[in-house]
Amino acid sequence: MSLGQRFARLVTNVVVRQPRLWRLFRGPFRRQFEELAPTWETRQRDDTLEPFARALGTLDVPSRRVLDVGTGTGAAAFLLARRWTDADVVGVDLAAAMVAEAARLTPPEVAARVRFEVADAAELPFDDGAFDLVTHANMLPFFDEIARVVAPGGAVIFAFSGGAGTPIYVPPDRLRRELERRGFSGFAELAAARGTAFVARKPASD
Repeated sequence: MSLGQRFARLVTNVVVRQPRLWRLFRGPFRRQFEELAPTWETRQRDDTLEPFARALGTLDVPSRRVLDVGTGTGAAAFLLARRWTDADVVGVDLAAAMVAEAARLTPPEVAARVRFEVADAAELPFDDGAFDLVTHANMLPFFDEIARVVAPGGAVIFAFSGGAGTPIYVPPDRLRRELERRGFSGFAELAAARGTAFVARKPASD
């Protein structure tokens, strides 16, 4: 891994275990991705989103309110909007430069249903239960916020384009453990191309 990739792995490993330490890493993490934004698209492979797409295929109910966390330049958000043509998709990223690139790259055919915002995944600016689906493609998860913004009966997806070799990676046993503690169930582990994905569901209210 490059120095930047090793830093991303370090931050992921530390913050998943101790979320309160995110405040120490947030500034450097943001700066790293601000610098990467102009060339981010050139770093993506043709199969980067295959695990993500495979996970979407497990969802049998269309999602109408979707949040893509750590959206980068928006590729996953665009895929979501094309899959569900009635969905409203919000992509958020800590780096303003990534959000600007995502807005610039938005295809005209989905522009009316996709928007991008600068936001910290540890403090999402959305109401409780605001989304039917929350997705993460190569993104550091903040489990308390995920549990808060996913509506009852909704789902969450984590996809890692390079599997365990992805700089930002959380093992499935850790994802399962953290999500079980917050009431999620219906877990599925998937593989596609070079990567892996993990799906969990939040039980519907009684």
